[in-house]
Amino acid sequence: MIVDIIHNPIQGIALLTALIIGLTFHEYAHAWWANRLGDDTAARMGRLTLNPLSHLDPIGSLMMLIVGFGWAKPVPVNGWRLTRQEMLEVALAGPVSNMILATIAALGARALAATGSGWLMVIASFLAFFALLNLFLAFFNLIPVAPLDGWKVLIGLVPASRAEWLAQYERYGPMILLVVILLGRNGTLDVFGWLVRTPAAWILRLLAGPAFA
Repeated sequence: MIVDIIHNPIQGIALLTALIIGLTFHEYAHAWWANRLGDDTAARMGRLTLNPLSHLDPIGSLMMLIVGFGWAKPVPVNGWRLTRQEMLEVALAGPVSNMILATIAALGARALAATGSGWLMVIASFLAFFALLNLFLAFFNLIPVAPLDGWKVLIGLVPASRAEWLAQYERYGPMILLVVILLGRNGTLDVFGWLVRTPAAWILRLLAGPAFA
């Protein structure tokens, strides 16, 4: 990914911008919604802020630049202060924030592309790539495997008894996620492509228009 940044500076700037803004808004949304529902744990720990330094994990950010896979600091939530439905809402807040950012950027790209102007097309391409990366973040986090948000959404959707049964497998989540990513990269079983790249690309085309198909 670092090599890509060197060879394509505009795309590289969009990548870094999307990661910093996307991850920051993602984690802030978790903290904000939890605080709104009555759990001020994240707020008391300084996470109810749009300061990227409060949310970006140094090692996770570096991994994203090197191998294209990483993480931010998870937002602390007190499950005793929230219902299962509220925990589900807090989990969804992150991916929804990325979808909102992607929608705004994609519509902006569509409007600028319609002008046909050279420099405006450069900005449009920047916005489209920014939108695509935020869609990646949204759909990736919705994969129902721990520790991603999709796992918490799944736990909130199933009956309480089934949630307790599923909880015993939570510790295997990171290993399952790593296997899924590796299988996709060597072309064996591209679950990541089906669940993340394909829907993200489809929504980008829908919002930004055929110029970014």
